[in-house]
Amino acid sequence: MSALALGLDLGSSGVRLALLAPDGPCWEQGIPYAGAFEDPTSWREGLIELCRSLPRSDRERVGSIAVDGTSGTLLLCRPDGSAPSPAFAHALPYNLACPQQAQMAARLAGGDGPAASASGSLARALTLLDRAREERLEGPLRLRHQADWLMGWLIGDWRWGEETNNLRLGWEALTGRWSSEISTSPWRECLPEIVPSGAVVGSLHPTAAAALGLPVDCRVVSGSTDASAGVLAADPQPGDGITVLGTTLVLKQFCDVPLQGPGISCQRLQGRWLVGGASNAGAGVLRRFFDDASLAELSRQIDPQRESGLHLRPLPAPGERFPVDDPHLAPVLEPRPVSDALYLQGLLEGLAEIERQGWARLQELGCPALRRIVTLGGGAANPQWRRLRERILGIPVLNRPGLTAAQGMARLAARALPGRGETLRMGGAILSP
Repeated sequence: MSALALGLDLGSSGVRLALLAPDGPCWEQGIPYAGAFEDPTSWREGLIELCRSLPRSDRERVGSIAVDGTSGTLLLCRPDGSAPSPAFAHALPYNLACPQQAQMAARLAGGDGPAASASGSLARALTLLDRAREERLEGPLRLRHQADWLMGWLIGDWRWGEETNNLRLGWEALTGRWSSEISTSPWRECLPEIVPSGAVVGSLHPTAAAALGLPVDCRVVSGSTDASAGVLAADPQPGDGITVLGTTLVLKQFCDVPLQGPGISCQRLQGRWLVGGASNAGAGVLRRFFDDASLAELSRQIDPQRESGLHLRPLPAPGERFPVDDPHLAPVLEPRPVSDALYLQGLLEGLAEIERQGWARLQELGCPALRRIVTLGGGAANPQWRRLRERILGIPVLNRPGLTAAQGMARLAARALPGRGETLRMGGAILSP
């Protein structure tokens, strides 16, 4: 029987696993985190629970697995992945800005790029390292992003870091190295060895294989960020932009040349440059005011072709990273009208305006004009929001709620299945052709 590929998405609200067969998807399921989002134990236990829910006959056929994670969620650990002290048991989340480190991050990153801001992983790394000095921690320490930490657990080796997950820490995709200031810093030993997305970094460690119920020879493939995983699932055509309407709002677009700027991500993905940005705003702020049933009912009362007259900025808290990089930017959630439907419309219009500004920002930097937008994530299931966005964005919008980041990771893992061709070794890893 043919081998199967697994893709895991560590999203902002839960864990999702997709199983891919050669003739297409055959299983997918998601669950909330068992504990805090920032707790690495929740990531690992979520994967174990989902794998164990697969039929044993399917688990025995899994030949490869890839993991994506939220861009910028960072933790400090020992070389064996353990927390150096109870104070470091949790990661610093992707949406935590560290304005006190902004100036130093900009200097270390060369003054530009995704690492050169208070919202980048580099600012969070400096915060973690300052805390480590305050605690007078001794012995080797490691800085690892969410997906890289779980990849380390899978193979029993935490030395690797996947390229796209580390751009906001100071890895330069264009030159294939850390910025000069970072590579010569006193804490350079904390950094991972970088491999590209799609590299086979090893096989399952026996402990992980036993916990998951998977074959010990299952190949572990370096994944990507969660937004980039969604792009892989969507397989965009020329002129397509990808919007992910999840807890946060993420924009992605392929470009012929690499682009840089504060809050801008630029990564190589399957031989092309993928440019984009992620706002702190998103569908997550809607749940502060409405449950799922209310969102569905109130959305049906909205006329997408008529403006609400409200001008809201639906940030969940002060601070924004894209389309503007401003750690102090304040939310605008008032005035709230008597009509809940009108208020929901104002929130959706505010999110659409952030999206419009984001696409404009990418085009200012050199991205090609868009022909259409393909929408992924939970918000892609809302037809009124789609038509409202078409009015504000001025181009066709397609909703594809059935495409998930987990599917994108499964597709990436499938490229490394045994029998898919010879493999090449580079930098200690095996690269899928």
